Amino acid sequence: MPTPPATDEVRFLDDPARVAALLSPLRRRILEQLAEPDSAAGLSRRLDLPRQKLNYHLRELERAGFVELAETRRRRGCVERRLRATARAYLISPALLGSLTAEPEQVRDRFSSTYLLAVASRLIREVTTLRRRAARTRHKLPTLTMQTDVRFRSPAERTAFAEELAEAMARLAARYHDDAPGSRAFRFVVGGHPVITTREDPEDTP
Repeated sequence: MPTPPATDEVRFLDDPARVAALLSPLRRRILEQLAEPDSAAGLSRRLDLPRQKLNYHLRELERAGFVELAETRRRRGCVERRLRATARAYLISPALLGSLTAEPEQVRDRFSSTYLLAVASRLIREVTTLRRRAARTRHKLPTLTMQTDVRFRSPAERTAFAEELAEAMARLAARYHDDAPGSRAFRFVVGGHPVITTREDPEDTP
């Protein structure tokens, strides 16, 4: 019988065993095909793979929670199981690296790409933890995301933009920061990097 859709947009992976189950290129191909429900027979035809081999990988993916039963159908006297992926995309948590995870405090040059990556890594780890806590307590996680692209005529204008942005952030932080009891701290991250284009463009170089 049909079941209601339960597909997440992004599934965060912080279990080494589950990550290992997803490393196989074939399993990733299977998950791509299961964005819409399909049966083992249908997948076998689309991927040109033997049913026995495909069933093995489907069982492993289902055991790890990457696919789930979408519905069952009766076909030619048999019950056909139609499966679907439980997420559209996956993100592996940097926390899996333990003490080897990049930490912003370990990077001296705060204007380097290394520092930007370390901050992004911490952002993923912390938001993943907060999502898990919010789900456990059934509370909504308050977040804010802003993104925009800006084209600069020259490196000098890019520097001026960065300086004005830093001043604006400092001014807003000073205006709204409150250490009173009951206040809650939020971390805001601003980062910038050249936009990746599909063609070579001198203006897109650092």
